[in-house]
Amino acid sequence: MNHELTTVNMKQFLAFVKKEFYHIWRDKQTLLILFGMPIAQIMIFGFALTNEVKNSRIAVLDPSRDLATTAITEKLEASRYFDIQQSIGSPQEIVSAFRQGKIRLAVVFPPGFRKDLLQQNSAQIQLIADASDPNTATTLTRYAQAVIQDYQESMESSSKLPYSIRLETRMLYNPQLKGAYNFVPGVMAMILMLVCTLMTSIAIVREKERGTMEVLLASPLKPILVILAKALPYLALSMVNIASILLLSVYVLELPIAGSLLLLVGESILFTVTSLSLGLLVSSITASQQVAMLISLMGMFLPTLMFSGFMFPIENMPLPLQVISNLVPAKWYFYIVKAVMIKGLGMASIWKETLVLSGMTLFFLGLSLKKFKIRLA
Repeated sequence: MNHELTTVNMKQFLAFVKKEFYHIWRDKQTLLILFGMPIAQIMIFGFALTNEVKNSRIAVLDPSRDLATTAITEKLEASRYFDIQQSIGSPQEIVSAFRQGKIRLAVVFPPGFRKDLLQQNSAQIQLIADASDPNTATTLTRYAQAVIQDYQESMESSSKLPYSIRLETRMLYNPQLKGAYNFVPGVMAMILMLVCTLMTSIAIVREKERGTMEVLLASPLKPILVILAKALPYLALSMVNIASILLLSVYVLELPIAGSLLLLVGESILFTVTSLSLGLLVSSITASQQVAMLISLMGMFLPTLMFSGFMFPIENMPLPLQVISNLVPAKWYFYIVKAVMIKGLGMASIWKETLVLSGMTLFFLGLSLKKFKIRLA
């Protein structure tokens, strides 16, 4: 008997899902938003806005520890553009610091730096930047070059012999400084957040306005399954969006996927579920499509744009805004995509961000279901 009831419920659930798919295909505006927006934005965002970079985390590898290297390090520390996080003891520690996202720039002095400068009138400094964000990497290396050039001029003014400090610059993860390496992860976060949240909230609120939600909830199917049946088609269609964005990125923008494709898709599904849960929450607190659209667009678009790290460096913001940025799901997904897709990192480097998104999903889903029970059950 229970098996028969389960089979009937499953058939009813699939029928609801099928009905929602039919509704989406008949709605041309919904199709345009679902499939037109991702393609348009991924092609239009050929560049990212850049602001002045300051207080960027850097590290120094200084085996010499002489007067010259100390003076240059102090000048870098005194600059408002840099914040020296740690002194590195080996090249391996530099790679580890970049992989963990602790620094954006590393300054490497060779052994005997001051000795070479005084005896040969020439020495070399290596600047290593995280070029997964090419605009920031270029800006930081220019700032560092200006500080070192200032030190070189101060030495030349107090000596009769000219000194030359040669700079060697390396751009990790993105040697060609392509803007696509930064805007593709940002567009993925923005598209999935907006489309999933907006479409889910409007689809459910539309049923409320028409008075058909109560009819659906009065069916033999449990209310939670009715709501999930409304959201499931958008999860499936979001997978199509993810595939289209990745295909355009690889074959049109020539942006390779450095890490695991399976991990990237899995994290994208998690973020999609987070966005869908947020859409369910929006639908539970609104009674009209206009209000749901306003909250989804304005309430999701601006925080995603401002606080995800896509357009504006979060470390440049005041501390209260940096704290607020932790509440924006897109921030965590943006970091995950850059870590997996651009840097080629694995789960060991993104498990914290994955846990944050999982916690947000459970919170949004639990709160939205509670609201639905109160208002619609």
